[in-house]
Amino acid sequence: MTRPFRWLLAAALMVALTSANAAAIELAGVKIEDQLNLEGNALQLNGAGVRYKTVIRVYTAGLYLSRKAQSMEEALAAPGAKRMAITMLRDIDANELGKLFMRGVEDNSPKSEFSRLIPGLLRMGQLFADKKNLKAGDSFTIDWVPGKGTLIAINGQQQGAPIAEQAFFNALMRIWLGQVPADFKLKDALLGLPAT
Repeated sequence: MTRPFRWLLAAALMVALTSANAAAIELAGVKIEDQLNLEGNALQLNGAGVRYKTVIRVYTAGLYLSRKAQSMEEALAAPGAKRMAITMLRDIDANELGKLFMRGVEDNSPKSEFSRLIPGLLRMGQLFADKKNLKAGDSFTIDWVPGKGTLIAINGQQQGAPIAEQAFFNALMRIWLGQVPADFKLKDALLGLPAT
C-alpha cells in the first residue's frame, strides 16, 4: 500500500468515526442528538431513556453534560452547562406536569432546602400552567448555564427569566437522578448504566 493511499484511508476512517460519534440515537421515534452546543458549551449525551407510567410511555429524556457521569453526584458536579431534554410521547395537562415536578422535587430534597426552592417551583409551575397542554411531540429543555442560571424552554422558546440559584437546577435534576426518581429505569438510562 502506498503512503498517499494509507493517508487517504486513515483520513476516511477518521471522518467515518467522527460521523459515527456525532450520530443521533432514536428512542420511541424521537431523535436524540449525541452532542449539542449550549451557549458555546460543547455537551455530550450522558444517557437517554423513556419514562413509563405503568405500561404507558410518557416522554423521552436525554441528559447532556460536559463529561460522562454515572451517579447523581457526578452529574451535578460536572463543570459548565448542563441540559435535560424532554420530548412528550403522549398528551398531558401541563398543570399536572408542573404538580408532578413539585412532588418530585419535594420527594428528593431535604426539608430545610425545599422551602427555599418554592419561589422557583411556583414560577416553573406557572410556565407550564400557562401552556395548558403539552401534546405528543412537544418538547422542553431545562438548562443550567453558568452566569445565567436555569433556563426553561418549551418547543425551543425560552420561558420567562432565568432562575439564578444552582440549587434550583440541582433540585430539578434530582427528580430524575435522586433517591426517589420519577422512574428508576429511566434514572439508570440517563446515567448510562446497564439496564437491570
